[in-house]
Amino acid sequence: FVCASAIGYYGDRGDEILTEGSGPGEGFLANVVVEWEAACQPARDAGVRTVNTRNALVLSDKGDLLKRMSIPFKLGVGGKLGSGKQWWSWITLDDQVRAIMHILETDTVSGPVNVSSPHPVRNEEFAQILGDVLRRPAAIPVPAFALKLALGPDAAEELILASLRVMPEKLIDSGFEFEYPDIQAGLRAAFANPN
Repeated sequence: FVCASAIGYYGDRGDEILTEGSGPGEGFLANVVVEWEAACQPARDAGVRTVNTRNALVLSDKGDLLKRMSIPFKLGVGGKLGSGKQWWSWITLDDQVRAIMHILETDTVSGPVNVSSPHPVRNEEFAQILGDVLRRPAAIPVPAFALKLALGPDAAEELILASLRVMPEKLIDSGFEFEYPDIQAGLRAAFANPN
């Protein structure tokens, strides 16, 4: 039984390296994920191998994240979000699908599994590389207060400004190999993929 979950489980943790053994964070999103994963307990109790895929930001040119982020860059006004110092954990759509297939086919994998690249990046690096991939500047930062005004303070803090330095320890230990482990290759693949 594979239940999609999220790295929001960990909450805003600064520079701390987070693995599946790290405890939950604080905040609305972390609490929702904790309760979501707890709802899978009946499957575990029934002896069903259960996996909660804690998904990172998924990079796809068809996905909402890159569609929204690429608009200001394409207009020449893209840049880091807030301080840009927050860690962003990510994965390409191709690697996410491959990781889920790996989980389904690997009987020894169970419990929470971080589905993220082994190389998280700070938001400022993400923005710079996104600008390079789109051949646009990444020179105009969006201040945290503007994000809070646009999205509301809680949503901005938990979804954009939170720092999540997540490592996919279980995936790596179970033999999974990433096709796109670094952000430049990941973003190039996301914008080049015709699917």
